[in-house]
Amino acid sequence: MALYDRDYTSNDAGYVQEGASVSFMKQTYQLLGASMIAAALGAYLTMPYAETVMQYKWFIFGAELLILFFGLSMSRGKPGLNLAMLFLFTFLTGVSLVPLLASLIGAGNGAVIGNAFLMTSVLFGALSLFAINAKTDFSSWGKPLFIVLIVVIIASLINMFLLQSPMMHVIITAGILILFGMFTIYDTQNIANGAYSSPVDAAVSLYLDFLNMFTAILQLLGIFGSDE
Repeated sequence: MALYDRDYTSNDAGYVQEGASVSFMKQTYQLLGASMIAAALGAYLTMPYAETVMQYKWFIFGAELLILFFGLSMSRGKPGLNLAMLFLFTFLTGVSLVPLLASLIGAGNGAVIGNAFLMTSVLFGALSLFAINAKTDFSSWGKPLFIVLIVVIIASLINMFLLQSPMMHVIITAGILILFGMFTIYDTQNIANGAYSSPVDAAVSLYLDFLNMFTAILQLLGIFGSDE
């Protein structure tokens, strides 16, 4: 999911000379905030149906991918439709989190959810500010981050279906947190440099970074906060 609209092949192509306008950045973060509300709404409305969501999790995940790679792409330049696709996608990601959230609440670790969101927000904000104010050019990070992402995905699948190692799960989850922290720096600087033509596209990239960091922190807190 993190591959949406990211350019891993060139450093400066598509950049405007003076960077993104303040208005563009403002719209991007407004859409990011609205996306989080849509995700929270998706999780809240479907929480009573956690078992059903679990049964159809792969169908929901498939719908997310379709919207991410096709719906959002085909709706570019179509005001209204692109926003509908954005909020439908983020709503579904909230639904996808329901099994994890329900398991934490059922285990008496519901407070972990708020702590994870707060930690993610602070980390995300700090990394974004660093990226905007840094003098270093991070545009060359694209290809290495993409390669690491593929390795992490493969490792996750191997552990899920073959190894089923709790320790490997912790290592992979920590790796995901670090990886998407670096993606946050990369994407934020790209936005500040004017690499995106639409605030919707920019918001999707940042939302994916936030979502993956939040999920990783949530899982780590759930693991280390468990009595087992």
